[in-house]
Amino acid sequence: MKKIFGLVLVSALGGILTLSAYKIFLEPKSDMVVATTEQPTFLPTNHTVSNIYDTAVPSNFVEAAEKAVHSVVHVKNTAIVGSPTTLQDLLFGRSSQRQQIGTGSGVIVSPDGYIITNNHVINGSQALSVTLNNNKTYNAEIIGSDAKTDIALLKIVADEDLEYATFGDSDQAKIGEWVLAVGNPFNLTSTVTAGIISAKSRDLSGSSYQSFIQTDAAVNPGNSGGALVNTKGELIGINTAITSQTGSYIGYSFAVPSNIARKVIEDIMEYGNVQNGILGVTGGSLNSKSAEELDINTTEGFYVSEVVEDSGADKAGVKSGDIITKIDNVKISKFADLRGYLGTKRPEDVVKVSVLRNGDIKVLPVKLSRNETVFVPVIGVLKNANKNELKKFGVNNGLKISRLSDRYKDYWKNNGIKEGCIITAINDVKVKSVDDVEQIMSGRSDYEPLRIDLINLNGEKERYNFK
Repeated sequence: MKKIFGLVLVSALGGILTLSAYKIFLEPKSDMVVATTEQPTFLPTNHTVSNIYDTAVPSNFVEAAEKAVHSVVHVKNTAIVGSPTTLQDLLFGRSSQRQQIGTGSGVIVSPDGYIITNNHVINGSQALSVTLNNNKTYNAEIIGSDAKTDIALLKIVADEDLEYATFGDSDQAKIGEWVLAVGNPFNLTSTVTAGIISAKSRDLSGSSYQSFIQTDAAVNPGNSGGALVNTKGELIGINTAITSQTGSYIGYSFAVPSNIARKVIEDIMEYGNVQNGILGVTGGSLNSKSAEELDINTTEGFYVSEVVEDSGADKAGVKSGDIITKIDNVKISKFADLRGYLGTKRPEDVVKVSVLRNGDIKVLPVKLSRNETVFVPVIGVLKNANKNELKKFGVNNGLKISRLSDRYKDYWKNNGIKEGCIITAINDVKVKSVDDVEQIMSGRSDYEPLRIDLINLNGEKERYNFK
């Protein structure tokens, strides 16, 4: 047995030695490649800010919402409106009127109770009340309003200093920037929604009088007059309108830029009305078609077709054919840009106007002048009359018809009324300037009759009534 075990052991050792010798001395050589795999580096999917990525997206909007929500109020408008006339009303000679309650929002802008809202929120009101975020309710007084910008200023007398919104610079707001809309939609108080700025200088009317900030923050009926704030909680707009076929939010909302709203309320507080500064040019926005017709190479900017004589633009050297590309540091791509920026300025302000002329950029300082014209839909364009024009007709006040309304031109001409006639009164109120007409028209309901007193070219007094 021991001999057998010894033979097996010797055989095994011999085999190992033989295999080792073959591997070392007889087996052909071959190149050997050794592959090594590094373990991948994984980034955790948490919300920790990493230096790898630079992002402007805030982790939340809590701070901005807390700043804004206490400055936004609920506005209730009680108005008396006409209702359908019943048979009983006719039999008993009763007037068919009823009380109507409308609601909206507003933004406190001073600790002593001044509040910005929309003109359409308070229009036609018999009584106004304001409810704060702490559920305290106060009666509100209308200090003034401006129909063009749809901005109104209210005042309440509270028993304590109020939390108020801080104005931001709406000119510095950027497309793609995060914003919050704060208001009271459907009577749901203190509602906050988030979105981004989708566009700037939007004109919904087609008249180039508007310059809205467009956002995709959800805004619904009742949000009107509420705050649009940036991530710092600064007020950059007053929520005003939505685009909708149903009456409710479907994707986009629009706000009056805070720089315009601030200027309007400051004018109302200081002057009692809005002071509009104008350049004194007429023209239009450029695009491919107009650029081709005018034989110019640029498709952006405001093309000056005419310069008003003795206006600030005329005195500064702006010429017909110039293309306005910038005012101060604001780029002008279309008329709404121009209108929006000028809406923040007053007569006598000086702005630096950059114009493209013969391929060169010229920067001209222009002193803005006071607006001398106003458009009344049923009449047309009215212009401040000078002393000689008034003396010619033997009157002390009035505005001259500069251009008849296209819609009513045939009506006026059939009655012998032409450009140059003098409008002396509207709704029995004497008019001496453009400001008088704007004030009368802004305080007038669309359904209210309109009475026009004028003097025709023959010096005869006439009155016209429109319903």
